[in-house]
Amino acid sequence: MRVMNKDRLHFAMPRPVPPGLWRRVPPAVFPPVLGALALVLAWLGGVSAFALPRALAELLAGMMLAIAGFAMLAYGVKLARRPGVLAEDLAILPGRAGVAAGVLAVYLVAALLAALGMGGAAKAVLGAGLILHAVLLVVLVAVLRSLPPEQRRVAPAWHLSFTGPIVAARAALLLGWPGLAWWLFWPTLLVALAIYVVSARQAMTARVPPPLRPLLAIHLAPIALFGTVALGLGWTGAGTAIAWLALALLALGLVSARWLLADGFSALWGALTFPVAATAGLWVTLWQLHPSEAHRLIAGITLVAATLVVVPILALVLRAWAQGRLPVKTNAAIA
Repeated sequence: MRVMNKDRLHFAMPRPVPPGLWRRVPPAVFPPVLGALALVLAWLGGVSAFALPRALAELLAGMMLAIAGFAMLAYGVKLARRPGVLAEDLAILPGRAGVAAGVLAVYLVAALLAALGMGGAAKAVLGAGLILHAVLLVVLVAVLRSLPPEQRRVAPAWHLSFTGPIVAARAALLLGWPGLAWWLFWPTLLVALAIYVVSARQAMTARVPPPLRPLLAIHLAPIALFGTVALGLGWTGAGTAIAWLALALLALGLVSARWLLADGFSALWGALTFPVAATAGLWVTLWQLHPSEAHRLIAGITLVAATLVVVPILALVLRAWAQGRLPVKTNAAIA
């Protein structure tokens, strides 16, 4: 069994950054931001299960909207300085995962706005997210076609770009647009299945190097989102079955944590946050639709587990960004 190519981890010597604000905003900041947005959305739905004040969850939602908005503004300034920097970020793995997570974060901002009762703003943000996602896919496909074959291999991060519209379906349900959610569900499901099949075949012939193992957690995220959307569309049986599958995979991930995280902390740990938070959100949704004590217990456990995973990783990544280490370690492109 061979080891997967590591060329994507070999970065060039850093170039000096020209003067100017936010010229090297690292896309790697977005995966934990995405996970934190999903976590807050789950807590908004779960506070009633534990007799917690909704105002607390709304306060956390406001804080995360501010953090996400700041990160998006900073990266937007970087793109405005030199739009071609997007293709450069997409040419490396941390950049591809990060930019895609940033687009999906727009969908979750829309979902949070909808959950907070700001439907008009949420609809505008969701529409903007769909446009941004289309632009991302066009540029990403062009970039992938220009890369060497070993760097075009299907990777878990492909879910963020190509299966990502299922996050928009989640937001569409909160906006009362089940038709849009339905149309996003089926094509996205086919894409996700294709990625799973190819990934399984690759896993039989190649070992994942330790630095890339945290990315494997991303495979859980689409499953959790498909379950949540299925429940929202009234497909209770399918949604419940998917919820148990997601829980089993989450438990498997916890058992395999030592192997997954063998290389020590890096920005790629941000990939752990969204899948865990999305699974918690799935179980909260299941409890809301079918309030049983078992569902309430599992929803609570997954919410607490997600909080313990997401918050420290978000804090560490934001600190690395503030200290200037994150752009260098992830080889973020310079505008």
